[in-house]
Amino acid sequence: MRKIQFILLLLLAMSRGAFAQTTTATNDTAEFKPHGKIFTQVFSDFTYKVTNYKWQPAFEVSRAYLGYEYHFSQKFYGRINFDVADPGTGQLQMTAFLKNAFLQYDNNKLKVAFGVIPTNVFRLQEAFWGHRYLLPSFLEQYAFSPSADLGASMQWQVLPKASLDFSILNGEGYKRLQSDSTLMYTAGVTYNPINWLYVRFYFDYMKKIEAQMTYAAFVGYRGKNFTAGFEYNNQQEHANIPDHDLSGISLYGTLKLKNNSNVFFRYDKLMSKHIGGVPDGWHVIEDGRLYTGGIEFNPVKGVTISPNMTGWYPVHDTHHIITRFNLNVEFKF
Repeated sequence: MRKIQFILLLLLAMSRGAFAQTTTATNDTAEFKPHGKIFTQVFSDFTYKVTNYKWQPAFEVSRAYLGYEYHFSQKFYGRINFDVADPGTGQLQMTAFLKNAFLQYDNNKLKVAFGVIPTNVFRLQEAFWGHRYLLPSFLEQYAFSPSADLGASMQWQVLPKASLDFSILNGEGYKRLQSDSTLMYTAGVTYNPINWLYVRFYFDYMKKIEAQMTYAAFVGYRGKNFTAGFEYNNQQEHANIPDHDLSGISLYGTLKLKNNSNVFFRYDKLMSKHIGGVPDGWHVIEDGRLYTGGIEFNPVKGVTISPNMTGWYPVHDTHHIITRFNLNVEFKF
């Protein structure tokens, strides 16, 4: 709790400092005044979990983002963001992680960022999925790649309809920022040949004893009232362990309705490599299929409410099907 109080006090001090700088802008910068703001985003839910004929109800605040962003000029931008979440200990003890702390240069064609930066691996997929407060994108959900990491990235709009992105990262994610001699190298290309079609290919490489390599392909459709995406992902030597290969697909879509509402669906399938002729993959405990569907309401700006249902069907017969009936809420300002 003390950590969270410290974060709030820090953000308040930064906001006051930014206001002072903005009000003292000189005539030389009259056309652009440096400015900043605090931002907050909270994910919460009520869930009925059903497995092996047992019902387990629970309330949860799964995540809260507390941050501050500042525009130094029309081209320079800075952001700091704390991710407050349950670290997975099972004790519901919220812990704050530094998710973002970076400086970015952007001249519309070239964007360069340095620090604890958002990774480029699934940002487009996440935008098409559009329901991060319910469920992370495939590559994050199944631990293929983190959403942020320590390093540097570059995005280059080489053509009006095509862009390239590259990054050099620590490779451990924002929850483990220790320094070592191992780095991850990433490259991606995004192509938007016509207004409603997006195509993306991505690759990353990180070698310790074994080389972990990730391949991702995505196709997205964005129409006036319907958005859909399909992705195929493959990671060889997961966690740098020989023969620990993972692969999977994700298909999702959102249909807009009237009165600021929509319906959505998603299907995931996670698979692992069979080693030595055994009938099951090395990751059989976690392999399976996920079904998600529901309806989403936006009663006012910044508030999203979604009653939905998820079903997890494991590959192995000894593991039980898990069904969840959820009421998820997101608010941000």
